[in-house]
Amino acid sequence: MHTDTDTTPAPRGTEEPGRRVTTLELFFDLVFVFTLTQLTVLLAHDLSFATAGRVALILVVLFWMYGAYAYLTNQVPPDRPSRRLLLMLGMGAFLVCALAIPRVFDDTGVVFGLGFLLVVIVHTALYTRSHGWDSIWYGVPNALAALCVTTAGGTNGLVADGLWLLAVALQFVTPFVAEHGPGRRDGRSAATLRVQLGTLNPAHFVERHGLLLIIAFGESVISIGVGIGDLPLTPGLFGGAFLALALTTALWWTYFVRDEEGAETAFRATPAPQRWRLAMNAYYYAFLPMLLGIVYLATGVKKTLGHLTEHPHWGLALTTAGGVSLFLAGDAAFRATLNLRPVRYRAAASFLALLAAVPAVRFPAYAELLLLVAVLTGMLAVEARRCTTAPSVAEPADA
Repeated sequence: MHTDTDTTPAPRGTEEPGRRVTTLELFFDLVFVFTLTQLTVLLAHDLSFATAGRVALILVVLFWMYGAYAYLTNQVPPDRPSRRLLLMLGMGAFLVCALAIPRVFDDTGVVFGLGFLLVVIVHTALYTRSHGWDSIWYGVPNALAALCVTTAGGTNGLVADGLWLLAVALQFVTPFVAEHGPGRRDGRSAATLRVQLGTLNPAHFVERHGLLLIIAFGESVISIGVGIGDLPLTPGLFGGAFLALALTTALWWTYFVRDEEGAETAFRATPAPQRWRLAMNAYYYAFLPMLLGIVYLATGVKKTLGHLTEHPHWGLALTTAGGVSLFLAGDAAFRATLNLRPVRYRAAASFLALLAAVPAVRFPAYAELLLLVAVLTGMLAVEARRCTTAPSVAEPADA
């Protein structure tokens, strides 16, 4: 089978060459993060558990294909005009999905589904450049998931929700289909495909997801401006804006000061056959609550800043505190997956952040922001004091 990339794993003990994220990939990520912005619009319109759950469903489905594209460009770099044009078409398909999100459960569900189907088709077409017809083992389940979402757009209520859940289930079984599919006609085994899927470039893969996270943080900063709107710039409003910025900055510190470097080290120490499973666990399953947490937090900030002196209702208090809690829970899972230490402080802080919603409803809205900032800074201070001499990556025996 002809391939455009060398899929031979690097010998153990040798340093793999690093590859930087291209500007086109960064452009792609900017378009994808617009879907997160649109999710905040959907949630801000109706702060309910039902809408929060539907926002989570949409993000699970969309982020699956974002991760597929991140993996794709890691193995099939957009270094040729044909690849660039196809990747741009994928960007346009994600834009269609984003534009349809605010009314996806009303009258734009079919538009969203067709856009998502195009996302899948472009991805599969590009992946044939490295894996040939082996791409069918993940292209077909992904297409079936997209068809479920499209069909859901023509229904409503529990039927639509059930079809979305079926799409998520299809996506979750896709890795097992790809990994344990039947033998190939050319005699290669499923183990060979696992090696192929595991030959990702650690530096590029880690940097790509880090850039996605920083763009998502940027969207949460934009929500500060959206929340303020045309309100008079009073000292109190500036104080609330700085608290919201401090909250986002503390989340940035939580991931970027130690986690990125440790993640790349962990990937380099992992043999190719296990590397793609590690990527799935760390950068999909663990990253999902981190991104969802940013969406919830951005929504909470957007709805809070215009009412800083009012007592938030339960829905708003839980959205803001739950966003921080989800991010920390995801980061704790991320660290546990990659065997980074410590984990317990972040898990404890996740619980404390969620508890912050309880007193928040009894005080003005800015008190919740202040309390969440205190939880995060306290967690980071304890880590800095107690883990200064601890290794950033634990030995396997300590897992």
